[in-house]
Amino acid sequence: MSATTRVLQPEDRQQWEELYKGYAEFYGMPMSQETLDQVWKWIFSDDQQFYCLVACNAENQLIGLMHYRAMQSPLRGGWVGFLDDLFVSPDARGSGAVDALFLALEQSAAGHGWHFVRWITAEDNYRGQAVYDKVADRTRWVTYQMSAG
Repeated sequence: MSATTRVLQPEDRQQWEELYKGYAEFYGMPMSQETLDQVWKWIFSDDQQFYCLVACNAENQLIGLMHYRAMQSPLRGGWVGFLDDLFVSPDARGSGAVDALFLALEQSAAGHGWHFVRWITAEDNYRGQAVYDKVADRTRWVTYQMSAG
């Protein structure tokens, strides 16, 4: 099976929700309709630099998604990309969807004039890291998260 990619379309809402719920489940995160509605709004908002690419099978069914956004890089005085979410349906893994999504992301980043795209993943996401090690350079940065309030 080979995969193609394209930008998410409004008519993809139901399939996108199913994929995004699968992503949240993979990371053990609760997913509410309110969250789904907010992310959907960001994707289609003209005042947000938030994007969604999808991978499709031969029947044009969504099998993967990638959410990414623009982010300022003060040390560079310019913009970079940040990949927030990447998910491929378990039954479509090995289909070429991830490779197709990363190629589309690289093209989108170049089109936006971003210096690079950065992302984080779970320490135990070994399958993901095996892919990421092929398409990107591992950085030396350690991530911290501080709760607010």
